[in-house]
Amino acid sequence: MIPMLPALLCMLITQALGRTQSTRPQSLAAGKLLVASRDLADPNFAETVVLLVHYDNEGVVGLVINRRTRIPISRALEELKGSKGRSDRIYAGGPVGRTGVLALLRSQEKLEGGDHVFGDVYLLTRGEVLSKAMESEAKADAFHVYLGYAGWTPKQLEGEVRLGAWFIFAGDASLVFAANPETVWQRLIEKTEERVALLTPPPRRRG
Repeated sequence: MIPMLPALLCMLITQALGRTQSTRPQSLAAGKLLVASRDLADPNFAETVVLLVHYDNEGVVGLVINRRTRIPISRALEELKGSKGRSDRIYAGGPVGRTGVLALLRSQEKLEGGDHVFGDVYLLTRGEVLSKAMESEAKADAFHVYLGYAGWTPKQLEGEVRLGAWFIFAGDASLVFAANPETVWQRLIEKTEERVALLTPPPRRRG
């Protein structure tokens, strides 16, 4: 039975990885993370990780979570109540509506005025709700503000997934609010390559 252990271990690891990532369009949904493949050359999305915050037959909306700018919220949104003194930096959420402001907030309780995305993560789109979150001094490890967003039709995004442009991962708040967002894409793309390596049979020995 001992020779079977490596094969069994490989199977268990593959199953575990399979639960966290997918390349099937059927896996698309709000709360999922899209990880750009190495071959995705579009400068708007190259080496990005996108959290899908809305997904239905009418359209798909996502936020790029790993493009943090150098601009503090206090300077970018000085007209918004509660922004004064906030040194945490704003994120470039995507190529659409770059003057629009959205935010993600972690909340253990149901957030009035926020749209539930997954787990304890909520999407904020209304100015008064954003201001309230900032006035409450929400910490940067639980509150991110974005300018712009990414948008697709469902068929368009499904087609991109079929072409291999994106890997799909389960939502993970520790990644969405990572202290070093610039490392998130590399960490996730390496996981996809680990899965490929496990699924690739070793070469046959000759002789």
